[in-house]
Amino acid sequence: MGPVRTLVLLRHAKSSWDDATLDDFDRPLNARGRAAAPAMGAEMRRLALKPDCVLCSGATRTRETLALVMPYLDPEPGKIFYEDDLYLCPAGKLLDRIRRVPDACEVVLLVNHNPAMQTLALSLIGDGPADDIAGIARKFPTGALAVVTFEADRWSAIAVRGGKLRHYATPRGLSDDD
Repeated sequence: MGPVRTLVLLRHAKSSWDDATLDDFDRPLNARGRAAAPAMGAEMRRLALKPDCVLCSGATRTRETLALVMPYLDPEPGKIFYEDDLYLCPAGKLLDRIRRVPDACEVVLLVNHNPAMQTLALSLIGDGPADDIAGIARKFPTGALAVVTFEADRWSAIAVRGGKLRHYATPRGLSDDD
């Protein structure tokens, strides 16, 4: 097996609709989201995921999700890119951005929005547990986490259907395990 690239897809946690005057970009997390994000961070720690690069939408809810996950990442990622262009962009644009990640980064965490996250995950996964792939196809809920690995020596070489799903978790699924 050659070099491995790991892509960690994390959909932002549950957001609040309490303030109808806020632009969608500015909506914060609600109480459920503020509880779920650390749980997903703990899951990332349990899986020994150590992102060295983060791509995060500039939206409030993605930034807050990342802030609540960060205490569980050890060491903290060396490169964090907050990019407004990722907000509600299509999956193809996300893939183009991932392919431009510096090759020094081996594990990339993408914190973003649906429907692009679900579409991206399904387009990249060529192999993995059938039940988990079916779960992603049904729904990629707020707070969902998918870990996809690629045998590639550079990010520009990752291919559609070229990834292997290593793990899929949702906040609800984690709480059901308790």
